[in-house]
Amino acid sequence: MNRSMLLLGLISMTSMSLLAAPPLQKDAKQVYLDKCSVCHGEDGKGQTAKGKKLKVRSIHSAEVQKMTPAQLLEVVLKGKGQDMDGFEKELGAEMCKKVTEYMLGLPK
Repeated sequence: MNRSMLLLGLISMTSMSLLAAPPLQKDAKQVYLDKCSVCHGEDGKGQTAKGKKLKVRSIHSAEVQKMTPAQLLEVVLKGKGQDMDGFEKELGAEMCKKVTEYMLGLPK
């Protein structure tokens, strides 16, 4: 076997293993920043342009604080009203739970 064929074989095998590798899993903070912060803000207060337009409530508001973690998770999973889509299909239930926990831990 000559060197060029060996090199071509190694490149082919490397490419195949890269294609078969699972996608990198983002952490909950990064998912929150990517998916949620456009409306809810990095701090969870909803004071972004889109959040103000949609009248997003702060995670620290009395109304949201009355909700149980399970109720908040349900909103993340299924969405709320016409303005917030659910993320269960896109992110999976486990990541939605992690994002909810991250959101609940945002400082006031």
